[in-house]
Amino acid sequence: MAWVYLFGAGAFEIGFTTCMKLNGIWPTILFFVFATLSFWLLTRAMKTIPLGTAYAVWTAIGAVGTAVVGIVAFGDPVTFWRVFFLAAIVAIVVGLKMVSKPATESGAPA
Repeated sequence: MAWVYLFGAGAFEIGFTTCMKLNGIWPTILFFVFATLSFWLLTRAMKTIPLGTAYAVWTAIGAVGTAVVGIVAFGDPVTFWRVFFLAAIVAIVVGLKMVSKPATESGAPA
């Protein structure tokens, strides 16, 4: 369940970073809602996923997802190297998931 929380936290991170690009009261309100949910879910995930892994995966989901939103919604440039390095981030996250061992509730390695 912790990985579901972590991926949810990453999705909300994409939401709150996207809201930073937009102007108006609703994007501002949504920024705070999405940021709160993102950090809350990240905190829940870190009860069993090691701190470094959880933070790296959360950041990667946000970075890649926000880059994709930028490309699709805001016309950010698509270049070979940009796509290559975004794919590298995804590969690293998959690798972290594969080698991660759960932590105990106290935060110490299991």
